Formats: sequence, structure tokens, C-alpha cells
Amino acid sequence: MTLTLSKAQTIVQAALAHARSAGFRPLSVVVLDARGAVIAAASEDGTSLRRFEVAKGKADGALAFNLGSRALGVMAVDRPHFFAGAAHAVGGGLVPVAGGVLIRDAGGAVIGVVGVSGDTSDNDEAAAAAGIAAVGLVADGG
Repeated sequence: MTLTLSKAQTIVQAALAHARSAGFRPLSVVVLDARGAVIAAASEDGTSLRRFEVAKGKADGALAFNLGSRALGVMAVDRPHFFAGAAHAVGGGLVPVAGGVLIRDAGGAVIGVVGVSGDTSDNDEAAAAAGIAAVGLVADGG
């Protein structure tokens, strides 16, 4: 299964709808396919400067390690030298906090990733998971 533009756009809209219904701060949401290409993205009015880059860093890190960014945060604490070296090797674009959520198909294969930034990391992750659930796929935040 591949991640289509239509599904990616639905993920973005559902993540933002979840955030609005829960009263979250303004978010940036990015959806990448399995190769790391941006498929869909949006930043709400009022997001702070560079929110998109943080959201993309969460997504990039999750995809690079095939782990949700929550798990990357644990790795960064447990193995800081490894994580610093890995982040350096990929140009520093890894953000090891919750909000980078792998998109898995029913068979468990990673078909993309969602990165969200703007509220607490837990809320960012919840918005990403809501978006993924809206298209009937499996969210893996780590």
C-alpha cells in the first residue's frame, strides 16, 4: 500500500480538527511518504516561527530510525553520544520528542510518517494519531 495525496490531506485535516476540538495551540502538520518526500502539510494561523521545521524534524527522525519520535527521545536520553552522532550524520534534522508518528498499514509496513508541532509533545502526538486513525491506518508513536 502507498500513501496517497488524498489520504495525506485527510490526515492533515483530521489532525487539525482534533487539535481544534481539544483546544490545542496552533499546529504545523507534515505528512511524508515512506521515502521521506513531503506529501501534504499545513501550518495554522498563529503558529510560532519555525514550527513546520520542528514538525518535519520529528517526522524525519522517526522515518530515519523506523521508530516513533517518542522512542527516539528515550534513545537520546539513554544513548546521548550515539544520538548526537546520528543527528550530525543526517545534518541535524532530527527532533527526538513525541509528535513524529509512523504510519503503518494493516500488515505493519511503514508507509509514511506524520510530524506535528505547536503544543505539548503529547498533544502533538495525539493530533498525529487522530489524523492517521481517520484514514484507517495504524499510528506508531514509539
